[in-house]
Amino acid sequence: MDVHVTTSTVRGTTRAPPSKSYTHRALLAAGYSDRAVVRSPLVSADTRATARAVRAFGGRVGAGDTDGSAADVDDSAATDSADAHGGSADPAIPDGAGALSVDGFGGRPAVPADVIDCANSGTTMRLVTAAAALADGTTVLTGDGSLRSRPQGPLLDALADLGVRAESTRNNGLAPLVVTGPLAGGEVAIPGDVSSQYVTALLMAGAVTDEGVEIDLTTPLKSAPYVDITLELLDEFGVEATPVDDGGDPIDGAAGAAGFSVPGGQSYEPAGGSYAVPGDFSSISYLLAAGAVAGDDGETVRIEGARPSAQGDAAIVEITERMGAAVDWDRDAGEIAVERAPLSGATVDVGDTPDLLPTIAALGAVAEGDTRIENCEHVRYKETDRVSAMAEELERMGAETTEEPDVLTVHGDESDLRGATVDGRADHRIVMALAVAALAAEGTTTIRGAEHVDVSFPDFFETMAELGMDVEREGAAE
Repeated sequence: MDVHVTTSTVRGTTRAPPSKSYTHRALLAAGYSDRAVVRSPLVSADTRATARAVRAFGGRVGAGDTDGSAADVDDSAATDSADAHGGSADPAIPDGAGALSVDGFGGRPAVPADVIDCANSGTTMRLVTAAAALADGTTVLTGDGSLRSRPQGPLLDALADLGVRAESTRNNGLAPLVVTGPLAGGEVAIPGDVSSQYVTALLMAGAVTDEGVEIDLTTPLKSAPYVDITLELLDEFGVEATPVDDGGDPIDGAAGAAGFSVPGGQSYEPAGGSYAVPGDFSSISYLLAAGAVAGDDGETVRIEGARPSAQGDAAIVEITERMGAAVDWDRDAGEIAVERAPLSGATVDVGDTPDLLPTIAALGAVAEGDTRIENCEHVRYKETDRVSAMAEELERMGAETTEEPDVLTVHGDESDLRGATVDGRADHRIVMALAVAALAAEGTTTIRGAEHVDVSFPDFFETMAELGMDVEREGAAE
């Protein structure tokens, strides 16, 4: 689907979508439990992939806050996700479902009857790979072309060191993956600077092993706030997991941790049998940036559902404010108000917040002076190389950028944004960031592949249209 965004202003009140990161973890945690309800989930192409994996391991996932068992799902209707990031919607999980009832597999996943298709969801593949190691048999995992190019090698090596057969079918550390368990637990070393999802996967699976898992980080942990999300959620599900320093002593939070310890033999049991997903700050970043670059004069964009949590991407509030936007965050009410103001470039380290790079780059293209985005090499290993993607697509729109291996600089003084045809690179975050830039570009910008917003913010363009974005969708389903 192509969308056409014409220069426009935005104002009004909207609500942040639920967090994708929390929803993935909550669905799998509910799968590890006997039974749990996940309230206010994000229902998107990526989170449907995690729900399908839970079902593949013997769980059941159905819409609705029920007191009994989750609705039995016809898995044959849930395998339509490989095309177009999810294909048609799973009838058991309607868009906008307010709650998902999960009958879990009690920490003992069954051997799947078929290949697990993770579609485009890297989070699903990594978390589910560790879950597959618990099964007493062989699991095969694959995904779409983009996912089959993303690194899985360090996680496979870690599982192999723990006594599990974990291999890439092409012997290159990329999916398709073959995992044969069961995993008993033990001590393992893994790099921390490739993907924090490796650590999350081992923590979540380690809690239900017989021996538990001790993780030693061989390199400093990047994206530590995402591990903090995991630790927060595990605590909500009654699971103990502890970051430790070089001496093995417990510390608060994942930042600076030398490793992690998770005892075995634990059970996933959320208080009251349910868990509520918070609003998503990665998605909030686009709404906040839109108000900062294209707010109607004297008007605000107000974002509800922005309560504080462990999400590192909440840093976008401080970043946008530091660049000059008028931002007011009422943390108690969970509301952010933003007004447009002249923006100035800033230097931002995204080592812990890689998903913010596209948003910051879009802000930089509108700001005066240079916006220097540092510590971003790991952002090249997402759905696409987001560093190059933002540099190249913003340049199509008239921006000037300088790309280095670990730094992206956007030269706002030399940029004059104008409408152009740009490629969303089959990446939801690239599409949404380019849409923000298009608000401030002269004329009309055509964004190709805009359907990929379904991965994390399915109603993005509807939400933006309600706020005032002049947007036309071409090729959208009726």
